[in-house]
Amino acid sequence: MTTMLALLIFVASYCLIMTEKWNRAIVALSGGALLLITEVLDWEEAIGFIDWETIALLFSMMVLVSITKKTGVFSFAAIKLAQMVKGRPVPLLIVTALFTAVGSAFLDNVTTVMLFVPVLLSLVDRLKLPAFPYLLTTILCANIGGTATLIGDPPNIMIGQAVEHFTFLSFLYHLGPVVLIIFTLVLAIILLLFKNKLIYDQHLAHQLMDMNARENVVVDKLLFHSILALMLTITGFMLHPIIHMDITTIAVSGALLLLFLTDKQIEVERVFEEVEWVTLFFFIGLFMLVGGLEKVGIIDEIARGMMVISGGDMPVTSMMMLWISGLLSGIVDNIPFVAAMIPVVQELQGYGMMNVDPIWWSLALGACLGGNATLIGASANVVVAGIAASHKHPIPFIKFALYGIPVMLLSLLICSVYVFLRYLVPFLS
Repeated sequence: MTTMLALLIFVASYCLIMTEKWNRAIVALSGGALLLITEVLDWEEAIGFIDWETIALLFSMMVLVSITKKTGVFSFAAIKLAQMVKGRPVPLLIVTALFTAVGSAFLDNVTTVMLFVPVLLSLVDRLKLPAFPYLLTTILCANIGGTATLIGDPPNIMIGQAVEHFTFLSFLYHLGPVVLIIFTLVLAIILLLFKNKLIYDQHLAHQLMDMNARENVVVDKLLFHSILALMLTITGFMLHPIIHMDITTIAVSGALLLLFLTDKQIEVERVFEEVEWVTLFFFIGLFMLVGGLEKVGIIDEIARGMMVISGGDMPVTSMMMLWISGLLSGIVDNIPFVAAMIPVVQELQGYGMMNVDPIWWSLALGACLGGNATLIGASANVVVAGIAASHKHPIPFIKFALYGIPVMLLSLLICSVYVFLRYLVPFLS
Protein backbone atom coordinates (compact mmCIF):
# COMPACT_ATOMS: atom_id res chain seq x y z
CA MET A 1 0.00 0.00 0.00
CA THR A 2 2.81 2.41 0.92
CA THR A 3 4.57 1.67 -2.36
CA MET A 4 1.44 2.43 -4.37
CA LEU A 5 0.88 5.67 -2.43
CA ALA A 6 4.43 6.88 -3.09
CA LEU A 7 4.17 6.03 -6.78
CA LEU A 8 0.70 7.57 -7.13
CA ILE A 9 1.74 10.82 -5.41
CA PHE A 10 4.87 11.08 -7.58
CA VAL A 11 2.98 10.46 -10.86
CA ALA A 12 0.15 12.83 -9.91
CA SER A 13 2.61 15.58 -8.95
CA TYR A 14 4.56 15.08 -12.17
CA CYS A 15 1.38 15.31 -14.27
CA LEU A 16 0.30 18.51 -12.51
CA ILE A 17 3.74 20.04 -13.09
CA MET A 18 3.40 19.19 -16.78
CA THR A 19 0.01 20.92 -17.06
CA GLU A 20 1.52 24.16 -15.67
CA LYS A 21 -1.86 25.18 -14.25
CA TRP A 22 -0.32 25.65 -10.82
CA ASN A 23 3.05 26.92 -9.68
CA ARG A 24 5.53 24.02 -9.89
CA ALA A 25 6.96 24.73 -6.43
CA ILE A 26 3.48 24.52 -4.86
CA VAL A 27 2.79 21.24 -6.66
CA ALA A 28 6.13 19.67 -5.65
CA LEU A 29 5.82 20.80 -2.03
CA SER A 30 2.21 19.60 -1.89
CA GLY A 31 3.36 16.20 -3.14
CA GLY A 32 6.00 16.16 -0.42
CA ALA A 33 3.38 17.13 2.17
CA LEU A 34 1.13 14.27 1.02
CA LEU A 35 4.00 11.85 1.58
CA LEU A 36 4.16 13.13 5.16
CA ILE A 37 0.38 13.06 5.67
CA THR A 38 0.10 9.48 4.37
CA GLU A 39 3.15 8.53 6.50
CA VAL A 40 5.14 7.29 3.52
CA LEU A 41 7.85 9.54 4.97
CA ASP A 42 8.32 11.08 8.39
CA TRP A 43 9.89 14.49 8.85
CA GLU A 44 13.33 13.13 9.66
CA GLU A 45 13.35 10.98 6.52
CA ALA A 46 12.00 13.79 4.33
CA ILE A 47 14.68 16.20 5.50
CA GLY A 48 17.32 13.51 4.99
CA PHE A 49 16.31 12.98 1.36
CA ILE A 50 16.70 16.68 0.53
CA ASP A 51 20.12 17.35 -0.99
CA TRP A 52 20.98 20.37 1.13
CA GLU A 53 24.36 20.74 -0.58
CA THR A 54 22.61 21.40 -3.88
CA ILE A 55 20.18 23.84 -2.21
CA ALA A 56 23.07 25.68 -0.52
CA LEU A 57 25.02 25.82 -3.79
CA LEU A 58 22.06 27.27 -5.68
CA PHE A 59 21.27 29.78 -2.92
CA SER A 60 24.88 30.96 -2.73
CA MET A 61 25.15 31.48 -6.48
CA MET A 62 21.83 33.34 -6.48
CA VAL A 63 23.20 35.70 -3.82
CA LEU A 64 26.39 36.30 -5.83
CA VAL A 65 24.43 36.99 -9.02
CA SER A 66 21.85 39.16 -7.22
CA ILE A 67 24.51 41.52 -5.84
CA THR A 68 26.70 41.52 -8.94
CA LYS A 69 23.91 42.43 -11.34
CA LYS A 70 23.33 45.68 -9.38
CA THR A 71 26.69 46.89 -10.69
CA GLY A 72 25.48 46.74 -14.30
CA VAL A 73 28.29 44.38 -15.29
CA PHE A 74 25.82 41.87 -16.77
CA SER A 75 24.27 44.56 -18.98
CA PHE A 76 27.78 45.56 -20.04
CA ALA A 77 28.57 41.95 -20.94
CA ALA A 78 25.29 41.59 -22.84
CA ILE A 79 25.92 44.66 -24.98
CA LYS A 80 29.53 43.67 -25.67
CA LEU A 81 28.46 40.18 -26.65
CA ALA A 82 25.79 41.53 -29.01
CA GLN A 83 28.23 44.00 -30.53
CA MET A 84 30.75 41.22 -31.07
CA VAL A 85 28.26 39.42 -33.34
CA LYS A 86 26.94 42.76 -34.71
CA GLY A 87 23.44 42.06 -33.40
CA ARG A 88 22.90 39.12 -35.75
CA PRO A 89 20.59 36.48 -34.22
CA VAL A 90 22.16 33.31 -35.68
CA PRO A 91 25.77 34.11 -34.67
CA LEU A 92 24.40 35.06 -31.24
CA LEU A 93 22.80 31.62 -30.97
CA ILE A 94 26.13 29.98 -31.85
CA VAL A 95 27.99 32.11 -29.29
CA THR A 96 25.34 31.21 -26.70
CA ALA A 97 25.87 27.51 -27.35
CA LEU A 98 29.67 27.73 -27.23
CA PHE A 99 29.79 29.93 -24.13
CA THR A 100 27.34 27.75 -22.24
CA ALA A 101 29.00 24.45 -23.17
CA VAL A 102 32.55 25.58 -22.39
CA GLY A 103 31.50 27.38 -19.21
CA SER A 104 29.56 24.35 -18.03
CA ALA A 105 32.57 22.09 -18.59
CA PHE A 106 35.08 24.17 -16.67
CA LEU A 107 32.86 25.70 -13.99
CA ASP A 108 29.67 23.74 -13.59
CA ASN A 109 26.42 24.01 -15.51
CA VAL A 110 24.36 25.48 -12.67
CA THR A 111 26.85 28.31 -12.05
CA THR A 112 27.21 28.97 -15.76
CA VAL A 113 23.50 29.38 -16.43
CA MET A 114 23.06 31.55 -13.34
CA LEU A 115 25.72 33.93 -14.58
CA PHE A 116 24.79 33.85 -18.27
CA VAL A 117 20.98 33.67 -18.50
CA PRO A 118 20.33 37.17 -17.04
CA VAL A 119 22.81 38.53 -19.61
CA LEU A 120 21.19 36.56 -22.40
CA LEU A 121 17.65 37.66 -21.56
CA SER A 122 18.74 41.29 -21.39
CA LEU A 123 20.24 40.88 -24.84
CA VAL A 124 17.21 39.12 -26.30
CA ASP A 125 14.93 41.89 -25.03
CA ARG A 126 17.13 44.59 -26.55
CA LEU A 127 17.08 42.92 -29.96
CA LYS A 128 13.38 41.93 -29.68
CA LEU A 129 14.20 38.29 -30.43
CA PRO A 130 12.20 35.23 -29.32
CA ALA A 131 13.67 34.00 -26.04
CA PHE A 132 12.77 30.32 -26.36
CA PRO A 133 15.43 29.26 -28.95
CA TYR A 134 18.17 30.84 -26.84
CA LEU A 135 16.90 29.41 -23.55
CA LEU A 136 16.51 25.96 -25.13
CA THR A 137 20.05 26.17 -26.50
CA THR A 138 21.37 27.25 -23.12
CA ILE A 139 19.79 24.31 -21.28
CA LEU A 140 20.76 21.67 -23.83
CA CYS A 141 24.34 22.89 -24.17
CA ALA A 142 24.77 23.35 -20.42
CA ASN A 143 23.97 19.68 -19.84
CA ILE A 144 26.02 18.53 -22.82
CA GLY A 145 29.05 20.62 -21.87
CA GLY A 146 28.74 19.69 -18.20
CA THR A 147 28.96 16.02 -19.12
CA ALA A 148 32.59 16.40 -20.23
CA THR A 149 34.30 17.05 -16.90
CA LEU A 150 34.40 16.05 -13.25
CA ILE A 151 32.96 19.35 -12.03
CA GLY A 152 30.63 20.07 -14.96
CA ASP A 153 27.47 18.39 -13.64
CA PRO A 154 26.49 17.25 -10.11
CA PRO A 155 26.23 13.53 -11.12
CA ASN A 156 29.85 13.63 -12.31
CA ILE A 157 30.96 15.17 -9.04
CA MET A 158 29.21 12.37 -7.14
CA ILE A 159 30.76 9.67 -9.36
CA GLY A 160 34.20 11.29 -9.06
CA GLN A 161 33.92 11.21 -5.26
CA ALA A 162 32.89 7.54 -5.34
CA VAL A 163 35.74 6.32 -7.60
CA GLU A 164 39.18 7.23 -6.28
CA HIS A 165 41.11 6.77 -9.54
CA PHE A 166 38.82 9.11 -11.53
CA THR A 167 40.40 12.57 -11.95
CA PHE A 168 39.47 15.75 -13.80
CA LEU A 169 41.54 14.58 -16.78
CA SER A 170 39.93 11.11 -16.65
CA PHE A 171 36.49 12.58 -17.32
CA LEU A 172 37.80 14.86 -20.04
CA TYR A 173 39.68 12.01 -21.73
CA HIS A 174 36.84 9.49 -21.59
CA LEU A 175 33.77 11.70 -22.04
CA GLY A 176 35.17 14.72 -23.93
CA PRO A 177 35.22 13.11 -27.43
CA VAL A 178 31.59 11.96 -27.40
CA VAL A 179 30.46 15.25 -25.86
CA LEU A 180 32.12 17.15 -28.72
CA ILE A 181 30.30 14.99 -31.29
CA ILE A 182 26.92 15.43 -29.58
CA PHE A 183 27.41 19.18 -29.14
CA THR A 184 28.20 19.65 -32.84
CA LEU A 185 25.17 17.66 -33.99
CA VAL A 186 22.75 19.28 -31.55
CA LEU A 187 23.92 22.79 -32.45
CA ALA A 188 23.48 21.98 -36.16
CA ILE A 189 19.93 20.73 -35.49
CA ILE A 190 19.04 23.81 -33.43
CA LEU A 191 20.29 26.13 -36.19
CA LEU A 192 18.32 24.17 -38.77
CA LEU A 193 15.11 24.39 -36.71
CA PHE A 194 15.27 28.04 -35.66
CA LYS A 195 17.37 30.01 -38.16
CA ASN A 196 14.29 31.13 -40.11
CA LYS A 197 12.55 32.30 -36.92
CA LEU A 198 15.43 34.53 -35.84
CA ILE A 199 14.74 37.72 -37.77
CA TYR A 200 17.55 40.25 -38.07
CA ASP A 201 16.37 43.80 -37.33
CA GLN A 202 18.94 46.11 -38.88
CA HIS A 203 17.59 49.19 -37.09
CA LEU A 204 17.84 47.59 -33.63
CA ALA A 205 21.24 46.18 -34.48
CA HIS A 206 22.53 49.62 -35.47
CA GLN A 207 21.13 51.10 -32.26
CA LEU A 208 22.94 48.40 -30.34
CA MET A 209 26.24 49.00 -32.13
CA ASP A 210 26.00 52.72 -31.28
CA MET A 211 25.54 52.04 -27.57
CA ASN A 212 28.32 52.68 -25.08
CA ALA A 213 28.40 49.54 -22.95
CA ARG A 214 30.37 51.24 -20.18
CA GLU A 215 27.47 53.59 -19.42
CA ASN A 216 25.66 50.63 -17.82
CA VAL A 217 28.44 49.95 -15.33
CA VAL A 218 28.52 51.70 -11.96
CA VAL A 219 32.22 51.93 -11.05
CA ASP A 220 32.44 51.91 -7.26
CA LYS A 221 33.37 49.60 -4.38
CA LEU A 222 30.37 47.39 -5.11
CA LEU A 223 31.72 46.58 -8.58
CA PHE A 224 35.19 45.68 -7.35
CA HIS A 225 33.89 43.66 -4.41
CA SER A 226 31.45 41.76 -6.65
CA ILE A 227 34.08 40.94 -9.26
CA LEU A 228 36.55 39.92 -6.54
CA ALA A 229 34.08 37.54 -4.89
CA LEU A 230 32.95 36.10 -8.23
CA MET A 231 36.51 35.55 -9.46
CA LEU A 232 37.56 33.92 -6.20
CA THR A 233 34.52 31.63 -6.34
CA ILE A 234 35.07 30.67 -9.98
CA THR A 235 38.79 30.10 -9.34
CA GLY A 236 37.83 27.86 -6.43
CA PHE A 237 35.56 25.84 -8.70
CA MET A 238 38.36 25.37 -11.23
CA LEU A 239 40.84 24.36 -8.52
CA HIS A 240 38.35 21.99 -6.92
CA PRO A 241 40.30 18.82 -7.90
CA ILE A 242 43.52 20.31 -6.47
CA ILE A 243 42.36 21.93 -3.22
CA HIS A 244 39.92 19.08 -2.44
CA MET A 245 37.22 21.46 -1.22
CA ASP A 246 33.69 20.70 -2.40
CA ILE A 247 32.07 23.28 -4.65
CA THR A 248 29.22 23.96 -2.21
CA THR A 249 31.67 25.11 0.47
CA ILE A 250 33.42 27.30 -2.11
CA ALA A 251 30.11 28.85 -3.24
CA VAL A 252 28.87 29.48 0.31
CA SER A 253 32.21 31.06 1.23
CA GLY A 254 32.09 33.31 -1.84
CA ALA A 255 28.53 34.43 -1.08
CA LEU A 256 29.31 35.18 2.58
CA LEU A 257 32.45 37.10 1.60
CA LEU A 258 30.45 39.29 -0.78
CA LEU A 259 27.69 39.84 1.81
CA PHE A 260 30.30 41.00 4.33
CA LEU A 261 32.03 43.28 1.80
CA THR A 262 28.78 44.92 0.65
CA ASP A 263 26.94 45.03 3.98
CA LYS A 264 27.20 48.84 4.20
CA GLN A 265 26.05 49.35 0.60
CA ILE A 266 23.18 46.89 0.19
CA GLU A 267 20.86 45.60 2.89
CA VAL A 268 20.89 41.82 3.19
CA GLU A 269 17.08 41.82 3.12
CA ARG A 270 17.15 43.39 -0.37
CA VAL A 271 19.58 40.76 -1.59
CA PHE A 272 17.47 37.90 -0.22
CA GLU A 273 14.35 39.35 -1.85
CA GLU A 274 15.89 38.70 -5.28
CA VAL A 275 16.80 35.07 -4.59
CA GLU A 276 14.82 32.62 -6.77
CA TRP A 277 12.93 31.10 -3.83
CA VAL A 278 10.42 29.37 -6.11
CA THR A 279 13.26 27.40 -7.70
CA LEU A 280 14.76 26.45 -4.34
CA PHE A 281 11.45 25.27 -2.90
CA PHE A 282 10.68 23.38 -6.09
CA PHE A 283 13.94 21.47 -5.60
CA ILE A 284 13.04 20.74 -1.98
CA GLY A 285 9.67 19.31 -3.02
CA LEU A 286 11.25 17.34 -5.87
CA PHE A 287 13.84 15.76 -3.58
CA MET A 288 11.05 14.72 -1.22
CA LEU A 289 9.03 13.16 -4.06
CA VAL A 290 12.01 11.15 -5.30
CA GLY A 291 12.85 10.33 -1.68
CA GLY A 292 9.44 8.70 -1.39
CA LEU A 293 10.30 6.42 -4.33
CA GLU A 294 13.63 5.59 -2.69
CA LYS A 295 12.02 4.90 0.70
CA VAL A 296 9.60 2.30 -0.67
CA GLY A 297 12.36 0.68 -2.73
CA ILE A 298 11.17 1.48 -6.26
CA ILE A 299 14.54 2.85 -7.41
CA ASP A 300 16.39 -0.03 -5.72
CA GLU A 301 14.11 -2.53 -7.45
CA ILE A 302 14.96 -0.95 -10.80
CA ALA A 303 18.64 -1.35 -9.98
CA ARG A 304 18.26 -4.98 -8.88
CA GLY A 305 16.17 -5.70 -11.97
CA MET A 306 19.03 -4.46 -14.11
CA MET A 307 21.37 -6.98 -12.48
CA VAL A 308 18.94 -9.85 -12.92
CA ILE A 309 18.31 -9.07 -16.60
CA SER A 310 21.97 -8.46 -17.47
CA GLY A 311 23.22 -11.50 -15.58
CA GLY A 312 26.45 -9.68 -14.81
CA ASP A 313 27.39 -9.45 -18.50
CA MET A 314 29.53 -6.30 -18.99
CA PRO A 315 28.21 -5.16 -22.43
CA VAL A 316 24.57 -5.76 -21.46
CA THR A 317 25.01 -4.10 -18.04
CA SER A 318 26.72 -1.05 -19.53
CA MET A 319 24.07 -0.53 -22.18
CA MET A 320 21.27 -1.00 -19.67
CA MET A 321 22.92 1.49 -17.31
CA LEU A 322 23.27 4.03 -20.12
CA TRP A 323 19.66 3.82 -21.28
CA ILE A 324 17.91 3.35 -17.94
CA SER A 325 19.85 6.19 -16.32
CA GLY A 326 19.19 8.35 -19.40
CA LEU A 327 15.46 7.67 -19.54
CA LEU A 328 14.88 7.94 -15.78
CA SER A 329 17.00 11.08 -15.42
CA GLY A 330 14.57 12.81 -17.75
CA ILE A 331 11.74 12.06 -15.34
CA VAL A 332 13.37 12.39 -11.92
CA ASP A 333 16.19 14.78 -11.13
CA ASN A 334 19.47 13.05 -11.92
CA ILE A 335 21.09 13.86 -8.56
CA PRO A 336 19.02 11.50 -6.34
CA PHE A 337 18.99 8.88 -9.10
CA VAL A 338 22.80 8.78 -9.31
CA ALA A 339 22.99 8.71 -5.52
CA ALA A 340 20.89 5.52 -5.60
CA MET A 341 22.88 3.94 -8.43
CA ILE A 342 26.40 4.46 -7.07
CA PRO A 343 26.11 1.67 -4.43
CA VAL A 344 24.67 -0.64 -7.11
CA VAL A 345 27.70 -0.18 -9.38
CA GLN A 346 30.02 -0.63 -6.41
CA GLU A 347 28.32 -3.94 -5.59
CA LEU A 348 28.98 -5.25 -9.09
CA GLN A 349 32.60 -5.81 -8.15
CA GLY A 350 31.34 -8.31 -5.59
CA TYR A 351 29.84 -10.33 -8.46
CA GLY A 352 33.25 -10.85 -10.03
CA MET A 353 33.27 -7.82 -12.36
CA MET A 354 36.74 -6.45 -11.70
CA ASN A 355 36.78 -3.54 -14.15
CA VAL A 356 33.50 -1.63 -13.88
CA ASP A 357 34.80 1.62 -15.41
CA PRO A 358 32.65 1.22 -18.58
CA ILE A 359 29.58 1.06 -16.33
CA TRP A 360 30.65 4.23 -14.50
CA TRP A 361 31.07 6.07 -17.80
CA SER A 362 27.67 4.77 -18.96
CA LEU A 363 26.06 6.05 -15.76
CA ALA A 364 27.69 9.48 -16.15
CA LEU A 365 26.65 9.82 -19.79
CA GLY A 366 23.11 8.59 -19.21
CA ALA A 367 22.43 10.71 -16.12
CA CYS A 368 23.91 13.94 -17.49
CA LEU A 369 22.53 13.75 -21.04
CA GLY A 370 19.21 12.24 -19.96
CA GLY A 371 18.59 15.43 -18.02
CA ASN A 372 17.91 17.21 -21.32
CA ALA A 373 14.59 15.42 -21.78
CA THR A 374 12.40 17.60 -19.54
CA LEU A 375 12.51 20.81 -17.53
CA ILE A 376 12.93 18.87 -14.28
CA GLY A 377 15.55 16.42 -15.57
CA ALA A 378 18.57 18.37 -14.31
CA SER A 379 19.40 21.18 -11.91
CA ALA A 380 20.44 23.57 -14.70
CA ASN A 381 17.05 23.12 -16.40
CA VAL A 382 15.13 24.09 -13.28
CA VAL A 383 17.37 27.10 -12.63
CA VAL A 384 17.03 28.43 -16.19
CA ALA A 385 13.25 27.95 -16.07
CA GLY A 386 13.10 29.89 -12.80
CA ILE A 387 15.20 32.79 -14.05
CA ALA A 388 13.28 32.91 -17.34
CA ALA A 389 9.93 32.99 -15.54
CA SER A 390 11.10 35.85 -13.31
CA HIS A 391 12.04 37.79 -16.47
CA LYS A 392 8.62 37.19 -18.01
CA HIS A 393 9.89 34.55 -20.47
CA PRO A 394 8.36 31.32 -19.08
CA ILE A 395 9.39 28.05 -20.74
CA PRO A 396 6.37 25.76 -21.39
CA PHE A 397 7.00 22.25 -20.01
CA ILE A 398 5.52 20.38 -22.99
CA LYS A 399 7.13 22.67 -25.58
CA PHE A 400 10.55 22.07 -24.06
CA ALA A 401 9.99 18.29 -23.93
CA LEU A 402 9.11 18.22 -27.64
CA TYR A 403 12.68 19.34 -28.33
CA GLY A 404 14.40 17.87 -25.28
CA ILE A 405 13.27 14.26 -25.65
CA PRO A 406 14.51 13.84 -29.27
CA VAL A 407 17.83 15.44 -28.29
CA MET A 408 18.11 13.06 -25.34
CA LEU A 409 17.35 10.01 -27.53
CA LEU A 410 19.86 11.12 -30.18
CA SER A 411 22.50 11.67 -27.49
CA LEU A 412 21.95 8.21 -26.00
CA LEU A 413 22.16 6.59 -29.44
CA ILE A 414 25.49 8.29 -30.12
CA CYS A 415 26.74 7.32 -26.66
CA SER A 416 25.69 3.70 -27.25
CA VAL A 417 27.91 3.49 -30.33
CA TYR A 418 30.74 5.30 -28.54
CA VAL A 419 30.64 3.14 -25.38
CA PHE A 420 30.37 -0.05 -27.42
CA LEU A 421 33.31 0.73 -29.72
CA ARG A 422 35.58 2.23 -27.07
CA TYR A 423 34.93 -0.03 -24.07
CA LEU A 424 32.84 -3.09 -24.81
CA VAL A 425 34.35 -4.71 -27.92
CA PRO A 426 37.10 -6.49 -25.87
CA PHE A 427 34.41 -8.12 -23.68
CA LEU A 428 32.79 -9.79 -26.71
CA SER A 429 35.77 -12.02 -27.49
